[in-house]
Amino acid sequence: MLLLRMALGLCFCAAARGDDFAATFDEKILPILEDNCFSCHGEGEDKGKVSFDTFGSTAELMKQTDLWVHALHNVRSGMMPPAKKKRPSAEDVAALEDWIKRGALKLDPANPDPGRVTLRRLNRVEYRNTIRDLTGYDFRTDEEFPADDTGYGFDNIGDVLSTSPLLLEKYLQAAETIVAKGLPLENRVTAQRNYPAGMFRGQGERGENDWEYQLSLYDPADLTAQLEIKTPGTYRVILNATARGSFSYDPGRATGTWSVNGKKLLDQELKWSPGQKMESSLEVKWEAGTYPLQLTLAPLVDKSQQPPDLGDGPPSVNLHLSGITLIGPMEPEHTVHPPNYERFFTRDDVPSDPGERQDYAVEILRRFASKAFRRPVDEATVLKLVAIAKQSAEAPGGTFEKGIARAISAVLASPRFLFRMERTQPTKDPAEHPLLDEYALASRLSYFLWSTMPDETLLRLAGHGELRKKLGEQVERMLEDKRSDEFVKNFAGQWLQTRDVESVSIDARVVLSRDSGTERENTERFQTFRRLNKEIDEAQKAGEEAKVATLREEMKQMRAKFRGNGRRVEFSGSLRTAMRKEAEMFFRYLLKEDRSVLELIETDSTFLNGELANHYGVPGVDGGDMRLVKLPPDSPRGGIITMGSVLAVTSNPTRTSPVKRGLFILDNILGTPPPPAPPNIPALEASEKGADGKELTLRDALALHREQPLCSSCHNRMDPLGLALENFNAMGLWRDKERGQQLASPEGQLITGEKFADVRELKHLLVTARRADYYRCLTEKLLTYAIGRGPEPGDITTVDAIVEKLEASGGKFSTVITGIIESAPFQKRQRPST
Repeated sequence: MLLLRMALGLCFCAAARGDDFAATFDEKILPILEDNCFSCHGEGEDKGKVSFDTFGSTAELMKQTDLWVHALHNVRSGMMPPAKKKRPSAEDVAALEDWIKRGALKLDPANPDPGRVTLRRLNRVEYRNTIRDLTGYDFRTDEEFPADDTGYGFDNIGDVLSTSPLLLEKYLQAAETIVAKGLPLENRVTAQRNYPAGMFRGQGERGENDWEYQLSLYDPADLTAQLEIKTPGTYRVILNATARGSFSYDPGRATGTWSVNGKKLLDQELKWSPGQKMESSLEVKWEAGTYPLQLTLAPLVDKSQQPPDLGDGPPSVNLHLSGITLIGPMEPEHTVHPPNYERFFTRDDVPSDPGERQDYAVEILRRFASKAFRRPVDEATVLKLVAIAKQSAEAPGGTFEKGIARAISAVLASPRFLFRMERTQPTKDPAEHPLLDEYALASRLSYFLWSTMPDETLLRLAGHGELRKKLGEQVERMLEDKRSDEFVKNFAGQWLQTRDVESVSIDARVVLSRDSGTERENTERFQTFRRLNKEIDEAQKAGEEAKVATLREEMKQMRAKFRGNGRRVEFSGSLRTAMRKEAEMFFRYLLKEDRSVLELIETDSTFLNGELANHYGVPGVDGGDMRLVKLPPDSPRGGIITMGSVLAVTSNPTRTSPVKRGLFILDNILGTPPPPAPPNIPALEASEKGADGKELTLRDALALHREQPLCSSCHNRMDPLGLALENFNAMGLWRDKERGQQLASPEGQLITGEKFADVRELKHLLVTARRADYYRCLTEKLLTYAIGRGPEPGDITTVDAIVEKLEASGGKFSTVITGIIESAPFQKRQRPST
């Protein structure tokens, strides 16, 4: 130890400030490390490959940024020293934290480093929303663009939003598609109107605001509508209806008829198919008046013949009725501006004078390009765009509108549209980090809270240099706006992983059989189904009708036994959607009402509809509408970690995963994720049979897993958290048994020493003893999402300041949102290196 002190004393920094911190280390910090850390990380010990006394000097030790960031993180979270070791005093912890921040990490609260931000392109969600707000056209990026990579849990991180040659080609194609389908290409067109399915009334109706009805071919339907014609002329009436079947074959069939003004135009048999259209386009000359429409369905197969769900989802076959399209009057004197015309063109007609026409093009393209580039466009760019428009308009078959569309396609393919280019304000002091200019600030705000371009209000305030002055009222306005739902879906949906619940693979049949201990019986049953189906096919090919009848009767008896085997539970699409909405609506409720973020963890209310309430066992909730419900006093629900969406996405397809659930809490609530698992670790299933061949519960299997030295350190942190949730199966249903055995007590202990008896006590610990960890984790996640990069050491002072304000405000949602937006990482850019 004497040698260490001598070595560290040889190389103090020359600067006075560096000398001060080096001296402080030698006098105050080193003794704290010796007393509390060196038994594992010094004097020959290097657990976790960390040792404080292997550096040649204080200066070299102080340069180890990653080491000190991890040390600060572990000390604050209570993970170091371990719970069984002697704990340093509060004064020593405060001294160590202060020295790490100001000495080793050189953090300056008066001039915090905003960190490095990579130039960001629009991700798929942002591109789609921006195109929709800019042009009115909904371009399906989820179908046309490859999925965005994610970093730090989010898909808007600059470093991972790469731009491949394939994606560049996709952008060019997208620009062409958008102008072709979303922009008016001529001045006048024949009027066209789409009427929803909700116009129809009668047997089979759903609701007047429904754009589409799904009519089962097993149920009769007789729907009528009255089509009002105000202007005499020639019209075309088009029926929009298609029969579609589920993935699994369904034998349902029906006769569908379609009549217009008493004339039957279709009489067709509908059946299971990928897409069988009822095609009808009638051109008629009508006077002003009302004309009847009628659609009927007459089932040809009894509903008792509908097959059961054998694992691929419930079989079904429906007629999807999307209403009608009415085109007309078709006479030239009745033409109108095409849809969306007024969004781009401010005059009723294009000027005939060439000079006026060019001025009009300049006006249109300057306005559009400024919106698309999120800042005023330069004159040279406007003139280039006008030249493109003029050339296209003068080509054979060209129009003024087609010329404008061609120029707009060039805007949409421009890097200034595809990337979020940011400029800064000039600064007098080269040591200061410059502020973003107000247009860049407007874009950061809008893509943070809306996932789309700034609106006219933000751009106007930025143009007048008043956005920063009115930041508070603008944030309040933006959160009240419907577009803030995108923040809920894209931040909360990724942070809590709830936007994955509708696609996560969960086999309800296997999950429930595991709970009841009938896995083997169900496996044998479905092997029998497969055998019978195969034998029926072979017998039919051989013409053995008697054998076919015998096998079908055996199949019928098996199905009857399967259907009668207790309550049938399906993890259906509507249930999954309700789970996603529960999480989103509760997050939105806390955000809009400015309630405490602690209620995300522990609360006595949630959003439910009848289906989800029944799934949770909450009485007194009926109907399909989601609404805020106060939970029974003894309910284990309330808070995100016991929501069905989180429980499902942190499970495996056939069983729960205490490891995934524990990791979710460590990573997304406490901000203390364990390191990745070492390679070649056997799967947990390998531990699910005991020495006697008996199937073990997950708790017992994990206990065996933790006996392996490579696994114990991380699983001791994850498993108690995940096992506290074992009473919820992979679909989020409450259960008391696994594999027919009574579940053990969910009691456990955090790695920091706090004990809990069940999940309710765990949630209470998270918002009391570990509240600061949760505040810090939430703040870091929000900051990462807001600025599009991962955490950096310079963010520590920003996060600490926001956490301090959260403690003072009781965790108000506005505190963390405002704190992020007012912070240096959000408001500034890192000064250029010298």
